[in-house]
Amino acid sequence: MLKAAIVLLMLALVASLGSGFYFLMLDQGNKQKRRTFHSLGIRLCIAAALMALIIYGVATGQLGHLNPWDAAP
Repeated sequence: MLKAAIVLLMLALVASLGSGFYFLMLDQGNKQKRRTFHSLGIRLCIAAALMALIIYGVATGQLGHLNPWDAAP
């Protein structure tokens, strides 16, 4: 469940990046429209949520690493 939420947040980041690029190309130089700025704010909020979710997953043990070169406890 946690990994699915991480994947969904990453897809939302890519969608927000695409919409920001679209608004940047559409509103070129128009100072009245602030859609690119709002898209950046949404992207930052999604990135913060993604980081918090990853930190939560690592802290609770739901996310970890299984590297062959790490010594098992």
